[in-house]
Amino acid sequence: MSLTPSPNAQTEGGAIAARDRLIDAAREAGALALGYFRRGAQTLAAVQSKAGGSPVTAADLAADALLMERLGSAFPEAGWLSEETADTAERLGRRALIIVDPIDGTRAFVAGDPRWTVCAALVLDGRPIAGVVHAPALGETFAAARGHGASLNDERLAAPPARPRAAPLVAAGPKPMLLAVSKRLGVSVDIVPRVPSLAYRLCMAARGAVDFAVAATDSHDWDIAAADLILEEAGARLSTESGESIVYNTSRVRRKALLAAPEALAPRLLDAFRGALGD
Repeated sequence: MSLTPSPNAQTEGGAIAARDRLIDAAREAGALALGYFRRGAQTLAAVQSKAGGSPVTAADLAADALLMERLGSAFPEAGWLSEETADTAERLGRRALIIVDPIDGTRAFVAGDPRWTVCAALVLDGRPIAGVVHAPALGETFAAARGHGASLNDERLAAPPARPRAAPLVAAGPKPMLLAVSKRLGVSVDIVPRVPSLAYRLCMAARGAVDFAVAATDSHDWDIAAADLILEEAGARLSTESGESIVYNTSRVRRKALLAAPEALAPRLLDAFRGALGD
């Protein structure tokens, strides 16, 4: 499939077709990675350290190559951005961009923790129009197409409605930041155990498994682009401290702290989030 970007791409079936292509590619890459994964045990894949000390495995690289082949042929007019591929300025001149993380949560993958994901998004004019967060070891596939909703394993996702202001909340993210948000809100916040895949953590807010989620400073576009659209199409949002949406396909791929929350809670949470960052 060749993508011909247009202002009405999301209403011309392009977003749905793109989502389905992303799902197919992510599931294929996930199946490949599962061949190296051992639940509760060290991966079978060779492990190396990247600059900065983070791990990369043979599974990351093989999944990245597969995604590049499948999605590059599906969307030949799109640029490419991946955690495991050297970035170039060439993508900046294109309206469409594929953003992938072949394994989000590599440390978990290496250690046998099933909470890792394959992430893929198609961005048009700075915002995602299709996105997939696939958790192969959990059998879960989150997906969204702009204007056509979000789903988990083909079941429609809808963020939860507003709750009483005094009700306790459940959240995922860095504990110090969440405690600061709790203090600002004046309500108790139950913090779930650390979720190694940032994309999966954000999708937990889209499905209502947590009331909100926080990403610490230094997340990257490949961690968040697919989950961003899934949140939006589920009736939630991923926003910066100022409350703005993220614009993708710029020279900047590293982000400051971000908040994922249902629309019904977002204004109140954003005030507390902003205050917590100021603290």
